[in-house]
Amino acid sequence: MRLGLGRAALMVAAVCAAVATGVALSPPAGPAVAQTAGFGQTSTVGALFTLTPSGQLGTHFCTASVVDSPRGDLILTAAHCMANRQARQVAFVPDYNQGQAPFGIWTVRDIITDANWVSARDPNDDYAFLIVHRPGSKKPLQSLTGGEVVGVDIPAGRMVKVAGYPDGTDALISCQNTAEAFSPTQYQFDCGGFTDGTSGSPLLADVGPLPGADTVIGVIGGYQQGGDTASVSYAARFSTRLSQLYQAALAAARR
Repeated sequence: MRLGLGRAALMVAAVCAAVATGVALSPPAGPAVAQTAGFGQTSTVGALFTLTPSGQLGTHFCTASVVDSPRGDLILTAAHCMANRQARQVAFVPDYNQGQAPFGIWTVRDIITDANWVSARDPNDDYAFLIVHRPGSKKPLQSLTGGEVVGVDIPAGRMVKVAGYPDGTDALISCQNTAEAFSPTQYQFDCGGFTDGTSGSPLLADVGPLPGADTVIGVIGGYQQGGDTASVSYAARFSTRLSQLYQAALAAARR
């Protein structure tokens, strides 16, 4: 969407171009139920944990995912997940499963949220970028897990895969269904099993020009902070404001 930000920005622009040329809509989907995801199948998705004063993992409380960026240290979640939390008191564990952390534990060093969310808790801006680091790591996070393309202004009606970590479990669940239009600015995703803890889970659609590349078009959040029931979830549709926030996050990562 914006020039001059390197490979990441070019990928965002390419996604928008692909949609503009007429990617076919998915047919309406029926009721769906989440299933436990196979270990190692969704390396970009991970659990957000609290950190104890001694630096140990506490409890996981939300979900996040790695997005493509030049420095490879950017993850995406729902803004409400980070309300009243300090960056360095939170860690991201990609592909977490039953206590296993195959790609290590990454501490959040900065939180980038939209001004409309900060001032008014606007559900249409319920997303946040987090910059992560791992002391002693010689490789950036994205080089280990891969990164999702960020898709902006993607129309509703596309088939998406959603993966997240419900509270009280130590395993990832995933589900596939259509991201319907709840409103002009919000998606609705119907799938049983998405309880507390799955806020921030990415809605991944195959709408980009790169075969096999996951494109994140929203994260569970927005209306009702993602939904009041485990069977119906919501997500703010990524817009120009998301693009602007993405730029701000890239700039913050360079500091």
